[in-house]
Amino acid sequence: MSKKFIAGIIVLLFLRNFLFARDVEIFVEDIDLELPLEGAVILSWDGTEYTCDEGGRVMVTVPDDRPVALRIIYPGYESRRLTIPLTGDRFDVALRLGGDIMEGRELVIEARRPGASETKSGRSVAITGENLARTAEIGIVQDVMTSIKLLPGVGYAGSLSAMPSIRGGEPGDLMAALDGFYISQPYHWGGIVSIFDPQMVESAQLSHGVFSARYGHTISGLLEVNSKKPSSLETELDIGISTSAVNLNLSFPFGGKGGLLAMGKVTYWDPFVWLAKQFVPEVRYIRVAPYIRSVALTGNYRFTPDLELTATGFFGADGASAFYDTAYDYTAVSSKNTMSFDWKNGLGFLNTGLTYNPRPTMILKANAGAGFLQTAMEGYIRNDVFVYYSPEFKNQYHVSGDYYHIDRLQNMALTTTTVNLQGRMDFDWELGSGFLFAAGVQELYSQWIQDENFRVFMERPKEELIQFGPPYTTKVPDGGYASFLAAIPINVHNHGITTSAYSLLEYSGPRKIFGAELGLRMDHLYFIGRDFTIQTTPVFNPRLNLDFNVLKDKGPLDALSFTLGTGLFSSQNDLISFISAQNGIKDFELTQNRSWTSIAGTKIDLTGGFTITLEGYFKYVFNRAYEGLDLTPSGSRTAGHFDGEGFISGFDMMLQKFESRFWDGWISYSFVYARYRNPSAKSDELTSGADVNGDWYYPSFHRFHTLNLILNIKPVRFINIAFRFGLASGTPKSDTGPIHAAPLLLEDGETLVEVYKRSARYSDTNRMPWAIPLDMKFSWYFFNSRNKVQGEAYLGLENLQTLFYKPKGYTTFNRYTGQEDEGSNTATYSLPIPMISFGYKWSY
Repeated sequence: MSKKFIAGIIVLLFLRNFLFARDVEIFVEDIDLELPLEGAVILSWDGTEYTCDEGGRVMVTVPDDRPVALRIIYPGYESRRLTIPLTGDRFDVALRLGGDIMEGRELVIEARRPGASETKSGRSVAITGENLARTAEIGIVQDVMTSIKLLPGVGYAGSLSAMPSIRGGEPGDLMAALDGFYISQPYHWGGIVSIFDPQMVESAQLSHGVFSARYGHTISGLLEVNSKKPSSLETELDIGISTSAVNLNLSFPFGGKGGLLAMGKVTYWDPFVWLAKQFVPEVRYIRVAPYIRSVALTGNYRFTPDLELTATGFFGADGASAFYDTAYDYTAVSSKNTMSFDWKNGLGFLNTGLTYNPRPTMILKANAGAGFLQTAMEGYIRNDVFVYYSPEFKNQYHVSGDYYHIDRLQNMALTTTTVNLQGRMDFDWELGSGFLFAAGVQELYSQWIQDENFRVFMERPKEELIQFGPPYTTKVPDGGYASFLAAIPINVHNHGITTSAYSLLEYSGPRKIFGAELGLRMDHLYFIGRDFTIQTTPVFNPRLNLDFNVLKDKGPLDALSFTLGTGLFSSQNDLISFISAQNGIKDFELTQNRSWTSIAGTKIDLTGGFTITLEGYFKYVFNRAYEGLDLTPSGSRTAGHFDGEGFISGFDMMLQKFESRFWDGWISYSFVYARYRNPSAKSDELTSGADVNGDWYYPSFHRFHTLNLILNIKPVRFINIAFRFGLASGTPKSDTGPIHAAPLLLEDGETLVEVYKRSARYSDTNRMPWAIPLDMKFSWYFFNSRNKVQGEAYLGLENLQTLFYKPKGYTTFNRYTGQEDEGSNTATYSLPIPMISFGYKWSY
């Protein structure tokens, strides 16, 4: 009896390892070179040995009901101990060459917490480490958005814009967060580049599927950026010198309990601008060379193993100034044109967080922060023109004199200030048996101060001005136009208080065969104007994700999984910052942008480090805000509309080869079908899609096809040759009519002059030419194991396609002579010449 009992116990213990076990992935790399360590040995808790493949990865079976410790060994490197907690399916370990640093200490790696960068089918795609550095550290200005624009689901935007469309959504709807702090406008130079410098960033995650109810404030995509973290044991120094900037990172440890990392960036375009002025006449118009100055601080301190304080601060400033002065004298026209432009922009924030583990199964996080954004822009355009009348015009309209004189001054002045305060609390609780409960609340206060004054000359056809009577009805010939001065003053002081709350339940079955997440998020906006308030209706956003891991280790298949998800999302449109009492918006008329998104995807992991992902999606956008601006001789009128719609569908494919000894990279393809509609738009209003009179249209940023090929070739360990090739179909192009002469009544109501016009109307079928970006980057790495100095030198070549490809776009013409400029029809989405950049990084 006792023998049967003992045998039964042995059998039960044996079966227990299978019934209550899970597989986790361990990734082992060199801490300095960030290269995978093929052949690293994992000594399991039960004595089993596992060996890492060429990508430094291995699957290890561990119990599902208790934490266990593993030991990682690699010849010539310090060994490490890794504690596997109750949750999490992937853990990264970095080994250091030789020595006895940290000898005898246990290295505890926690499961990924909410907010960590992670690629998850149907929800998000992340880019970290070498992939981020190789693709972002290139160009005149290094930018993390350069890498983000290469991910599946991201529309091509060219090198002169950091605001891409995410799966057919409006570019401005991409919400960003740096270390958990929401930033709605994370840009320098008005959106040309982002504030995220790659030498300040550890990883980035783009969530563009049905992501968790923890996050909101967007209907298109959320970009979560995690800054580099300080070492808790060593002082570290990183210096970077590139074509136009110097970066400096300095990290101080806090005795093994945390650290402080200071990061700074300064551009130095002044010498290049001065040199270019000697050879390129157009550059002489630059008065203040474009500049960026930024500094960031991030730190943490662990009071106990269960209590940690974190903080992140950022401040950045950018600016530029130009003065343009030119004159020309032809037979029929002489003119002098001057233009002045000044731009200054500053933004910053400070965010602190406290993470507390009251029990091993609970995490409580609290965050609070404040930020600001201030932009000042000022400029004017003056046109002083003398034009001789043509004999035909004089005879037809019986004008006196031989010539006419136009002297126009248009100016603009803009100052905007945004202040926001943020606070949130999140609670995660492992309930056991694979269940996790999470809940949280957030308050977001925003203050918008807008002071704008624009004076512009408008020209509208006679039929649109008849309602205003003489002189438009009496002195404008049929088929003619009239000019008038339009003033656009904006002076608002608004506040918004957004309250958000969420709760969710996650389930992960044994061996991760099935997983689910069901969540509900609520967002409510209370709007306060200078002398009015607007109440809104709370919006509720339920979300559901289902994950199925159907195959594992079957022939060439390492894993096969499917994902299904559906959910509602909401965001605030930038339009609300301009609302005034004159708009007449009533309580509950103001709404948040909404979208319903559904997605189905599959992920296939193959032997040899290959991964294939395919995701198809459908989005219905509703309650989308848009603004109509009507400029007339009697003044300007703005109207806010909240009934915009959109139907978006598409799919993304990606084939990725994970980092290996000789080559790696990925190829991605995205197809997007996006149609928008502005039901209340009027043909005389200045708004997107207005000329289609409320019908469906392709938005101006829409592209059907986007393809990216990223290839890294490593002939030897210390050399990397990177190629980037892309294909992107064109954006919508208007139908243009022939250039023709037309009479124009000047703003004085008396003078009739001759100008040349060309009509342009929205077209469903016309498209701009394809974009074919082609870049190369040569990198050389070095490392000294004795003094732990490492570095990289690189040479970048961008826009190589301009050597052989000149896409045709619109042509320009002289509005006073009608002469078309045949050399102006190049459609470029970046600088129209090849660009060379270089950089050098050194770290200790």
